[in-house]
Amino acid sequence: MVEIPSGQIELRDDRTNQKWTVVLNSFLLSKFPVTQDLYTSITKENPSNFKDLDKPVETVTWKEAVTFCNQLSEQSGLKPCYKIPIEGETITFDSLANGYRLPTEAEWQFSCQAGTKEIRYGELDKIAWYKTNSENSSQKVGRKEPNSFGVYDMLGNVWEWCNDIYDETVYGSYRIFRGGGWCDEERSVMATTRRRSHPISFKIDDLGFRVARNLENEKT
Repeated sequence: MVEIPSGQIELRDDRTNQKWTVVLNSFLLSKFPVTQDLYTSITKENPSNFKDLDKPVETVTWKEAVTFCNQLSEQSGLKPCYKIPIEGETITFDSLANGYRLPTEAEWQFSCQAGTKEIRYGELDKIAWYKTNSENSSQKVGRKEPNSFGVYDMLGNVWEWCNDIYDETVYGSYRIFRGGGWCDEERSVMATTRRRSHPISFKIDDLGFRVARNLENEKT
């Protein structure tokens, strides 16, 4: 885990032409996307299409990602952040719990841009796997250059689920994912690109996640 400093970030939604600013406390973020090795060690399952323990886990729904977060929290002796019913979509989130969780959209973009306002944290071919260089597959994590926060694969390789609901009034329970994936064109692989889909049913082979945690002495 890497400690991400406090700061603020301006987000925008091109669909609605809205902009808003979010102030962030410092928090912890995993240096890499969750790998198949880690996911399998916790869940005893590997849903990924491109099997390799050093590659990101993919083909996971948002619900499966937060279920993993809870399982990892429990195995680490931490308080789970999510209350997940046996049936239904109403998953509740405890923002003050000290367990593992998905980053918020604001945390994700701030971590990706590494405190700047740039759409990328370096030259694309040096930092990301995308359609031009991925050879039609996800790739092992940590093989491209990190950003100045020391975080790898924020762009390309696999999209990453975030904690947030996108727009409940229009899209219901749809959750946000960010970052672009191995099969995306250059224009989609930016820190500001937003996508969304259904948290229970949507899974695809270029969508994974990474985990975050609150710092023990701070509240989100």
